[in-house]
Amino acid sequence: MPYPLLDRINSPQELKKLFPEQLPLLCQEIRDFLIHSVSRTGGHLASNLGTVELTVALHYVLNTPQDKFVFDVGHQCYTHKLLTGRRSGFEKLRQEGGLSGFPSPSESEHDAFVAGHGNTAISAAIGMAQAKKLKGEPGKVVALVGDGAFTGGMVYEGMNNVDTLNNLIVILNDNKMSISKNVGSVARYLTVLRTNPQYNQAKARMETFLDHIPVLGEVLVRALQACKRALRRTIYHSTMFEEMGFQYIGPVDGHDTARLVELLQNLQNQVAPVFLHVVTVKGKGFKPAEENPGEFHGVSSFDTDHLPDPDVAPAASFSTRFGMQLVRLAEQDGRICAITAAMKYGTGLQYMYRRFPERFFDVGMAEQHAVTFAAGLASQGLLPVVGIYSTFLQRSFDQVIHDVRLMGLNVLFAVDRAGLVPGDGETHQGIYDPAYLSQAGVPVWSPCNYAELDHWLAELMKEPNGPRAIRYPRGGETPALAVLGCSGKPYDQLVRTDNAAGALISYGSETADVLEAGQQLAAAGQAVDVYKLVQIYPLPDGLVRELGRYDTLLFAEECVATGGIGQQLQAALLTAGWHGRFIHRAVTTNKIDHADVSRLKVQLGLDAAALRKSWEDL
Repeated sequence: MPYPLLDRINSPQELKKLFPEQLPLLCQEIRDFLIHSVSRTGGHLASNLGTVELTVALHYVLNTPQDKFVFDVGHQCYTHKLLTGRRSGFEKLRQEGGLSGFPSPSESEHDAFVAGHGNTAISAAIGMAQAKKLKGEPGKVVALVGDGAFTGGMVYEGMNNVDTLNNLIVILNDNKMSISKNVGSVARYLTVLRTNPQYNQAKARMETFLDHIPVLGEVLVRALQACKRALRRTIYHSTMFEEMGFQYIGPVDGHDTARLVELLQNLQNQVAPVFLHVVTVKGKGFKPAEENPGEFHGVSSFDTDHLPDPDVAPAASFSTRFGMQLVRLAEQDGRICAITAAMKYGTGLQYMYRRFPERFFDVGMAEQHAVTFAAGLASQGLLPVVGIYSTFLQRSFDQVIHDVRLMGLNVLFAVDRAGLVPGDGETHQGIYDPAYLSQAGVPVWSPCNYAELDHWLAELMKEPNGPRAIRYPRGGETPALAVLGCSGKPYDQLVRTDNAAGALISYGSETADVLEAGQQLAAAGQAVDVYKLVQIYPLPDGLVRELGRYDTLLFAEECVATGGIGQQLQAALLTAGWHGRFIHRAVTTNKIDHADVSRLKVQLGLDAAALRKSWEDL
């Protein structure tokens, strides 16, 4: 597909050679490219379609890497990547050897900050802006923040510390969506700003008046800004952003390239931190994404001519299985509540929302609040279930310890996307929760198939005794693990051989690789037994004694090695007087590529072939 303007742009400097009237056509070409490219590779679509004009205008006026762009969340950076010379990488977007789906400083000097989690951009941007001041460096720092991020508290912690940074611009990309529909008073406040005709009419009249007054110096500028603040306070009583120290501008049409360019050019000599409120349409230019932005937030490859019906039930997965089982349990026990942090569909809790809306709570992008809110519910005799991705649960580690564990409250953590995660790379891996939850003293179960998930979720809700967690991987069960069913025991011996000198042990989805490695060793004439844990912390009663009869043990897990379950098992064996050989295969790096899980396992030495070789190399 030809892209006459986009084909000419391999850097922001080439973008600046275009005439302003050419920018709308370039934006259309970018949208066409993104729809075509992401439909082939998968990726984040709706959020990127909504920020095309804004990103083009920023690069047309400002100059990266001297000017810094900090995205929140980083999945809206695709246009930025196109304009900074990375178009060829889109052929393998979020795949091994291709582009990351998020900003990555190791990928380009134009990427200022890793941004896979929300609420972080303003704090990071303030730090960068202060650093420029201290070092005497020129340039702006721009934080591009989606309105969903404003449901998280860290945004306000940052805004409370903007000081007098006249090199800081915070842009609110207001599309009325986060990943799920925004909730809460902040969303309602932004709606008032966006829709009040009295304010917009008065603002337009004042701007027309100011356009006819020559610039008379900074004193007059400040006086006029004070008049505008007074106008807003008259209409709204206060403007939150200005009370925090910003010069508020907006709301502005985020798809009007000419207006955005003009505004950004006028801000070159700003006298205070600027808060630019930009209104956009998530999924702009692709009707299915405009109508169902949540469905097109993060997508697999799709046929643009034969789109799936969003009302059709999603494919079976651990997330949907968990959500449906939780509804069945909630039908039997009116104390059960469900909590999500802006991930209703991702965690499968849409079923709870539809069946028991009064017992479903979406707290926005606020994981710390989600956990402490659950603690409050539990303290009053309810049974809250916090459905949350492993990578996001780590953001509330203090709340798990202080607000839940110290009082032994009955909160169940349903940890989704546990273990290795494809596509999103280093920002979204679920490799830490077994280590940090166990260090906090939270019992953890890790089912490997749907039958175990159903059984243990029900068991953990029957007679709860303090905090506990059940973790499961992204996607669906594999045939090799589905046939194992559920014994209802905390651990199982899957393979028993005569005269086995050693055993392979794992839990969760890694069990499939351990089983295959055992089969490969057996085919080579080496007899080994195979064990699978479901209860991974504390170690099940009798496990250490049973494993202590083997001379050699290999433990594999999709978890960090330090503090992982394998390290804990080895310590328990040594404490019990065992003197055998222990091989621990786990994740030993924090730098994980964006590739599918099978390739990640090869890279990390967790695939069946690598496990077999580790055994044979003894």
